[in-house]
Amino acid sequence: MASKKNRARAAKDAAPRKYKKKTSALVIEKVEYVDYKDVDLLSRFMSDRAKIRNRRVSGNDVQQQREVAHAIKVAREMALLPYAKRVANQRTRPPRDGRPGRGDNENATDVNDENAIDETDTSLDAGLDGADDGEE
Repeated sequence: MASKKNRARAAKDAAPRKYKKKTSALVIEKVEYVDYKDVDLLSRFMSDRAKIRNRRVSGNDVQQQREVAHAIKVAREMALLPYAKRVANQRTRPPRDGRPGRGDNENATDVNDENAIDETDTSLDAGLDGADDGEE
């Protein structure tokens, strides 16, 4: 009797997954030489965070992937392509400790603005009162 582990292994070995092989952009466009100055072509083989895509995703064969990776690395050295791109994440979760976060500071500035307006109103009123008292 086979154990669970052996049955799971036998199921994997019996039917390997078949997937359609992707065709490379180099084959479609009939590119003979991968030039490091061709930024548009090289950016197709990079992710949105400027990582080099692997062969399985890009559809390159071993030699093409090697040439593309080398060209991307040279283009990075020449500052034609970025090493990494920043992706801005804005989290709106409250902090774990329950203290007010950055979102609460916006309300604090609103309160300060209101106080500043009130102070100017009282100073104007005092000035008018003083002017009225001096004239009468």
